[in-house]
Amino acid sequence: MEVRGPEDDPFLAQLHRVQCPVCQQTMPAAHINSHLDRCLLLHPAGHAEPAPPRAKRRRPSESSALKQPATPTAAESSEGEAEEPDDGGETESRESYDAPPTPSGARLIPDFPVARPGSPGGKGAGQRPAAAAGSASPRSWDEAEAPEEEEAAGDADGEDDAGRWDADAAAAAFEAPGGRPHARAPAAEEVRQLLEGKPLADTMRPDALQDFVGQGRAVGPETLLRSLLEANEVPSLILWGPPGCGKTTLAHIIANNSKKHSVRFVTLSATSAKTTDVRDVIKQAQNEKRFFKRKTILFVDEIHRFNKSQQDTFLPHVECGTVTLIGATTENPSFQVNAALLSRCRVIVLEKLPVEAVVTLLMRAINSLGIHVLDSSRPADPLSHGSNSGSEPSVLIEDKAVDTLARLSDGDARAGLNGLQLAVLARLSARKAFGKKSGQSYPPSRVLVTEGDVKEGLQRSHILYDRAGEEHYNCISALHKSMRGSDPSASLYWLGRMLEGGEDPLYVARRLVRFASEDVGLADPSALTQAVAAYQGCHFIGMPECEVLLAQCVVYLARAPKSVEVYSAYSNVKACLRSHQGPLPPVPLHLRNAPTRLMKDLGYGQGYKYNPVHSEPVDQDYLPEELRGVDFFKQRRC
Repeated sequence: MEVRGPEDDPFLAQLHRVQCPVCQQTMPAAHINSHLDRCLLLHPAGHAEPAPPRAKRRRPSESSALKQPATPTAAESSEGEAEEPDDGGETESRESYDAPPTPSGARLIPDFPVARPGSPGGKGAGQRPAAAAGSASPRSWDEAEAPEEEEAAGDADGEDDAGRWDADAAAAAFEAPGGRPHARAPAAEEVRQLLEGKPLADTMRPDALQDFVGQGRAVGPETLLRSLLEANEVPSLILWGPPGCGKTTLAHIIANNSKKHSVRFVTLSATSAKTTDVRDVIKQAQNEKRFFKRKTILFVDEIHRFNKSQQDTFLPHVECGTVTLIGATTENPSFQVNAALLSRCRVIVLEKLPVEAVVTLLMRAINSLGIHVLDSSRPADPLSHGSNSGSEPSVLIEDKAVDTLARLSDGDARAGLNGLQLAVLARLSARKAFGKKSGQSYPPSRVLVTEGDVKEGLQRSHILYDRAGEEHYNCISALHKSMRGSDPSASLYWLGRMLEGGEDPLYVARRLVRFASEDVGLADPSALTQAVAAYQGCHFIGMPECEVLLAQCVVYLARAPKSVEVYSAYSNVKACLRSHQGPLPPVPLHLRNAPTRLMKDLGYGQGYKYNPVHSEPVDQDYLPEELRGVDFFKQRRC
């Protein structure tokens, strides 16, 4: 008995329906092979936007715009002009699956780019459909063979399918007057779709080292690390740098390069991961290495969040090469990472991005979104409601706004890109609100993002300061050394950096009290009184009123004469005590206290000369016998 499958029975073939993996259309299983041949020809890249729901099918005779393939199929030859099934029927003709219409009929290509999940930053980000962008490759063989026939084709009855895109209209939108195709500027609503749903800083993350900018000292073309990464010989690394300098991006690039070489890349965040998560990853890495000879790279973001015992979990596995560890931290690894783990990793210092690098990243994002940069030196009305052809930009941004955004980002690329996204979305929202308020059916066709919009979005400069991190100690050290150098302007600047960054004013006041004694000392004894008064004033009134008290004290101490005589002498005393060999010398008997008769009988206090009763200087030793003649104000060691 012959076994029959669904493809052998027309009735079963209609029941057994499958979905095309390219265009997402549903069809009988018997037709999928022939449909795929033509679908892949229609979309050479191997993917297409999902087709909208099919409206009522129109017969070829109803519209000349829906053209049939040049060569009829076998079904057409045998059936001829078959009558179209009734709308209420359960089946469709074989022709609709075996021979999909050409792009003019299918209308699969929109007249503006549709944002895919990758959004503007990923591969192909900001790119429009190949056919719409004027690609040299034809959308189908019919289109390549008969361009004149398509150009002459039109919609006879004017009817259009709901939810379908007109590819001919899209091609016309991208066609220059001279006949040469060019990229059409996206509409405002298209820019909104590209920006919504995901931070721009994440979507614009580069995938290759060639696109990684601003860190030439760490991963420049001539650096050792660059050579190792290009050779896929990734060592264990600790990436240390301020927020937004490219630590996560560099790890992302390493991950993409690792996948090309069949290297397993695992990402953990120390803010949410536990020790058990790390052990699970290490166990899988051991199995991968043992059975498949496959390497594993483990990226731990914010590795300083792990305590010392959690960091110890990595030690034996990094040592033997089970995993290659890449840690990212904004804190000084000397303080936050185990010394044993540091010795097994190489510390890569990523600097704060220069303004030029931030401008490059902003321009890359602006170009991918199709936003036009307006030259402020050319007086023009960018919001005029004149002719708005497809090539004219719908969203514009002032060049001054880009420069201001780069400066206000303070070397943080993430803050700059997200600030750009916020400013553009705010202007687009205001555009829609203006259209509704004015009663217009359509809001203004073009939107301008100004320097004021950028400043309003960021409110103020992004100040890099961490009250518990390295920047805390860097700023207080800069303040101390500026006052010691008698530079009141620099002293006020570092004071403002700390207070505006959220530093505790009492901490600053305590440091000023210390400075008054350490660096001013006996050159101006009233400096200590000023510092103590400033501390008490800060304690009484608090921020923000006490900031002027601290400023006054800082300027006074910066302008005061300096003397480290007391500080140096006491430092010599400490050095003498720490370097002394053996037991410390006893206190001389004449300097000892004698409150009891027994102590007096033992010689305590005998021979002491009471200075006030003598009119002349008293010749008396006050140091132990071993230290007689030592002057701690003149010599460092005893």
